[in-house]
Amino acid sequence: MTIVLDHTIVPARDKEESARFFARIFGLEYKGPVSHFAPVRINDTLTIDFDNWDSFERHHYAFKVSEAEFDGIFDRVRGERLAYGSGPRSAEDMEINHRHGGRGFYFRDPNGHLLEVLTA
Repeated sequence: MTIVLDHTIVPARDKEESARFFARIFGLEYKGPVSHFAPVRINDTLTIDFDNWDSFERHHYAFKVSEAEFDGIFDRVRGERLAYGSGPRSAEDMEINHRHGGRGFYFRDPNGHLLEVLTA
């Protein structure tokens, strides 16, 4: 059997606000809380479960997407006037990168987690 990541828990100050933000930016659907989580289904095999935590470290989450998905996500990030950048240490330089023949950028969610979107 191939090992597949089924879900991961993302700590948040407000799990529902975080789930709505993530779903909106990534063009996904948030259907409301399930048990004590605010889950967003990424694809057939992966769900991100936002959960309220009082304190937590900020994490880096990277998402490989198609060119069309990249364009949609990038448009929504710019439409919400979010700071973005070309690298993890330059997440606010308002540029994208072209690593490995693709495109990529970084931005922060409302909890300070660093989100990366890349095509290659």
